[in-house]
Order: sequence, then C-alpha cells, then structure tokens
Amino acid sequence: MSRLFFSMLAVAGLAAAAAAEERRESFNRDPGWEGVNNRARKLKPRTIRQDFGYSPKTEYAGGKPGEVGGTITAAAEPAYYAKKLAARSFADRLKASGKVFCKGRRFHTLIGFFNAGTLNEWRTPNTIALRLAGRGDTVFVYVEYATGRWRAGGDSPRPFPTARDPRTGRRRLKGFPAGKAYEWSLEYDPKGNDGKGAVTARFGGETAVCNLQPGHRDDGASFNRFGLLTVMKHAAHPGEVWLDDVAVNGEKEEFGKDPGWEGRNNRRSYETTDVRPRFDFGFSPTNHAGGKGKGELGGLVFRGDCRFKERMACYGDRLGALTLAKPLRASGKVCLRRGVSDSTTLLGFYHSKDSMAVTESQAHGIPRCFLGVAVEGPSREGFLFYPLYRVDGDGSASAVRKRPPYILPDGRPHAWALEYDPAAAGGRGRITVTLDGKRVALDLGKGHRAAGARFDRFGLVTTWIDGNGQKVYFDDLIYTARQD
Repeated sequence: MSRLFFSMLAVAGLAAAAAAEERRESFNRDPGWEGVNNRARKLKPRTIRQDFGYSPKTEYAGGKPGEVGGTITAAAEPAYYAKKLAARSFADRLKASGKVFCKGRRFHTLIGFFNAGTLNEWRTPNTIALRLAGRGDTVFVYVEYATGRWRAGGDSPRPFPTARDPRTGRRRLKGFPAGKAYEWSLEYDPKGNDGKGAVTARFGGETAVCNLQPGHRDDGASFNRFGLLTVMKHAAHPGEVWLDDVAVNGEKEEFGKDPGWEGRNNRRSYETTDVRPRFDFGFSPTNHAGGKGKGELGGLVFRGDCRFKERMACYGDRLGALTLAKPLRASGKVCLRRGVSDSTTLLGFYHSKDSMAVTESQAHGIPRCFLGVAVEGPSREGFLFYPLYRVDGDGSASAVRKRPPYILPDGRPHAWALEYDPAAAGGRGRITVTLDGKRVALDLGKGHRAAGARFDRFGLVTTWIDGNGQKVYFDDLIYTARQD
C-alpha cells in the first residue's frame, strides 16, 4: 500500500482520538445520564393560600373599620395588592407610612415600593421595602432594596433594634411582639448617603437606616406600585398582615371605602411543586438556553446538604477517569430564568462518590473533587458566573471576588466556556471562565494541584451547604470526556 494511504489512516486515527476526548450533547433526546435525587418526589407539593386585599369591616391595624390585608403566604409565585403609581426611580424621593398589625408562627411579607412587571424572585428587583418575618410570638423587621439589575442591600449601617445574645455575646435583632399594631414609615432620599441614596425606616418607635451600596444607584430602578407583596422564595407558611391609615407620597388612604388598588393572585388557593429542597432538574424538553433544537439540561436546582444523603443531588454524563494532571474544557449555552438569594447552581466535572459523600462537616459548601462554574451571589452583587473548584481534601477556591461576569435571571441565553490549564500559573494550574466574551481567571492555590482530584462525571451537582434554588438551563454542551 502507498505511503499516502498510511498517512491518511494516521490522520484519521488522530482525528478519531481527538474526537474521543470530547463529547457533544445537544439534548435533542433524553441522553440517559446518571441522576441521583435530581427528581426529589418525597417532598410533596404544597397548597398555597393567598387571601388578602380590601377588607371593609376589619380594624386589626387600629384605625376605623376598613383596611387592607389578610392571609399572605410566601411562595415562588408572585401575589400582591397594591396602589398604582406613576413610574418613579432612584432619582425621586419616595415616602410611605401607616399602621400595621401582623401575626403568624412563621410568615414572610414585604411592604413597600416595587415594579409589577419584574416580579420573579427574592431579592425582588426594583424594590424598596420593609420585610416582616414572623417567628413564633415575635416579628422581625428588616429594611431592604434591590436595583433593576438584581443587586441588593439592607439593614446598613444601622439595623432595627438589637440585643446581645447571652450565649455568644453577639448582637442580633430582638424583634417586636406579634399581635400588636405598630406605626411604621419608609422613606427613600436620593440625596442621602452623599448622593448615593439612603432608605430610612421607622417601626414601633425604632429607626433603621439602609445606605445604597456604591454603584447600586447607577444600576437604576423603576417603581410603579406600593403595597403588600409576597416574599418570592419557595413555598412557606402563611401569616396575617393588615395595613391602615396609609399615606403614599403624600396621598392618604384611610380605607373607609374600597381604594380600588390592584390585586394579582391575591385571592386564590393552588398547589405548587416549588418546595425547598424538592430538586427537579435533569433532561428537559424545553428550549430556554437558545440551543439548536428542543431539549436541554436544567430545571429547579436547590443547594444541597451533605449531612443527609437524600438532600444532595446530581445529574451527569459518565466519563473516563479524569484528573488535574491534564487539561479540561467545557462550553455551551446557559440561561438563568429565576434566581433566589442564597442559591447556587454548580455545573462541571465531579466525582460520582467523592462529590456526593455524606458528612457532618459544614466547613465547605463546595463538594469534594469538583471543578467547574458557579451561578450565585452574593446578594449585594446579584448573580455572577465564575469558576470554582475543590480538590480531594479541603483545598478550594472561587473567583467570586475577582469581578466575574454578571448573569441576570431574565431568561436571556448566553455563550460560555471553561478551560483548565495545568501548566499555567507557574505549574499550579489555572481555570478560566468566559461568559459572552468576558473572562475571569482563577489560579489554583499552592499545593492544591498536588493534592489532586478525580472526576468521572460531567453535569450538575449540588453544593454541600443548603439554601434556596434557581431555575437554570444549559444546552449545546461540549466537554472533555477522556484525557489520553
């Protein structure tokens, strides 16, 4: 046979080997990946009851008969009863005041300014609000805000009254006795905090001040409603909240007659499957991430809890044995549709046993033997997309402090890529993540590459410390499957 023939065979062999190192998954059909607890059916759906609005005969809040309020239940799905406003922004002064009465063993409600068109999660974008949290016979009150880009802040520099914990010596909120009516006010001053904007709240004779974080006012915000709004985390418990003698931007609302405020989902009962931590992710026949066709990876991903086997979950492709000794790559499309504060989604290379190990330790949120990308906060920054890892031990790091790219929970698709180069950073190894062309790099810590890690799966895996959830989707994935 000719040399040309053998050369063609050699080229074909090299191409086949190269192809074997990477896999492509477009999810045009169910790929049959391995799933563990990713469809958690033991937690049953929960019935949510919303029953609040105008009430002509009650007087819980201390005024004459007639007020607004009722039973409000925290849930993923939005519900509100509110006064329509001309659009306002962080450039405008805002003020509201009134009386409030609340009770309930465990409830969560917002009173404040918000935008009816951007209700999707907590922290809710375009809000300035008081957050009332019932805990037994006590009501805890917080002042908070979120910009139009989901960056949030609260209770700084001066929160509502605190008491020193005799056990720890730390100061903590002491709250207010439930079942009583309190006077309250909420005021945003665009000139406060040296022109950065400040929120001052008063409740029961106490005062709290919340300064907008640097750069947050520049994000912008739009407010077109004031009223009662559910806290949109996940299914939780109901409570009663009643308002009277309300004034909004100088206009009084005494509720002697129906004020004609707008209600959305405020009088209904329904069943929801968005119950923490009811994992519900894996192959999905949807097309949110912008892939070439229907079908993608994702769903509702909660943080996990390594203390309990049933509270960790994963869904991933089976790979050959991979390590930190050679390069790793992955890329594709991503779409974040809903993101609640204190939530995390991890996508990347993990180990089927090490990353899912049960342990009482809560020292690490990153699972052992993981290298990939994270979608998470902190709340003051909204949602970020960045690299992180943990080796076979305690060595770990993330690029959350290195100005990584933002990913907004607005349902828009993005292109992303991950590359691990073991020779970079003087041989320590470096992970680089790109989202829509913006890059962030993370060098492995001293001795971390030597400590090693093993990977035999690529996909979604939960954290080791629990928290809230996200609805996130990935498509058109390309990833290392073998290191020759």
